[in-house]
Amino acid sequence: MAQIIIAKKVFFNAAHRLHAEQLSDQKNKEIFGKCNNPNGHGHNYTLILELIGKIDPITGMVVNLTNVKKIIEKDIIDRFDHKNLNKDCAEFKKLVPTAENIAVVIWNILERTELKPYLHAVVLHETESNSVRYQPNS
Repeated sequence: MAQIIIAKKVFFNAAHRLHAEQLSDQKNKEIFGKCNNPNGHGHNYTLILELIGKIDPITGMVVNLTNVKKIIEKDIIDRFDHKNLNKDCAEFKKLVPTAENIAVVIWNILERTELKPYLHAVVLHETESNSVRYQPNS
């Protein structure tokens, strides 16, 4: 039986500052521009979690999306929504919270849940025109 990819879309809002401690203030401004604002700035993120697997012949599902929603809410939304990623989230104390790094962190968190066998990709839209896709197993 072929595998099928399903997707779950959720939203969260968070603030961050793009600033690498290893670089001078001037270099940070050159690299990150207005995203280096000392007071930070915010985004309305859209997270699309892609899961892959075989359709269960009895349930007709790859994975129960109600359970997926609960896991995402507990492990991702509760952790990042309405937070300053740099100040409120241990994951970004020493890691620049770019969309790329946020996607990798989300993957790593979800790998520690019962979703691990189904993980296919994390797609994170930071703005309407900027998004990243993290798919380490491809």
